[in-house]
Amino acid sequence: MTSKNKALDNSAHIYEADQDWVAGAKQIRQKLSDVCGAHHNRNVRVKTIDGHSYEGTVVGIDGCHLHLAVSPSVMDARFFGPFAANSILTLVLYELLVITLLI
Repeated sequence: MTSKNKALDNSAHIYEADQDWVAGAKQIRQKLSDVCGAHHNRNVRVKTIDGHSYEGTVVGIDGCHLHLAVSPSVMDARFFGPFAANSILTLVLYELLVITLLI
């Protein structure tokens, strides 16, 4: 072990997650990953724990993130022009509150 690694081991933690919370977060992340993966290429509305809502098409899931293809807003199109089309929004799985399948 190098002296740098020893120094890191001896330093005081300023935060350490509760192990029960960690286990619960991993379980929820796996559940959301499975649900989102089963709805690949489907249109959904996603609401986050912070109250933000997004609509788009599920284009990917990587175990920690949900990737949505979203249509640009009017303001995005004005600012980015034709480059605003086909934007991919990446959302962190454990921050999702509701996922609604759009028909």
